[in-house]
Amino acid sequence: MNLNATLFAQLVVFFILAWFTMKFVWPPIVKALDERAKKVADGLAAAERGKHDLELATRRSAEALRAGKEKSAELLAQAEKRAAQIIEEAKSQAKIEADRIVTVGKAAAEQEIVRAREQLRESVASLAVAGAEKILRREIDARAHAELLSAIKQDL
Repeated sequence: MNLNATLFAQLVVFFILAWFTMKFVWPPIVKALDERAKKVADGLAAAERGKHDLELATRRSAEALRAGKEKSAELLAQAEKRAAQIIEEAKSQAKIEADRIVTVGKAAAEQEIVRAREQLRESVASLAVAGAEKILRREIDARAHAELLSAIKQDL
């Protein structure tokens, strides 16, 4: 056997094998590796996007929570302010009503005083007339008049 022919045959077989590998075996392997690398890159990008979205959602939820707390504090303050305002209005209305009742009571008391004075005047007048009538019916005597006047004073 010839060494050159063997070497030449091995060289031809090697090139055929290399060509066959490059033509039929290597492209599917490279394609599979590229697809796998793309899937890994897409997964990492999705994970990064998910992390970023989670961070944004956390910020938004914290902002919404803060805004909700501020809104509830504002509503609570408004409710307390309104309650104080209602209490003040009720107090002022109660004071107005109390003043009106006192005024009505004073007016009624004044009317009663006026009525009592009128009745007293009428009584005094009738007693004076009765006393004068009694004095005139009797004879004029200072001692008898003094007793009669003291009796009239007791009636008043």
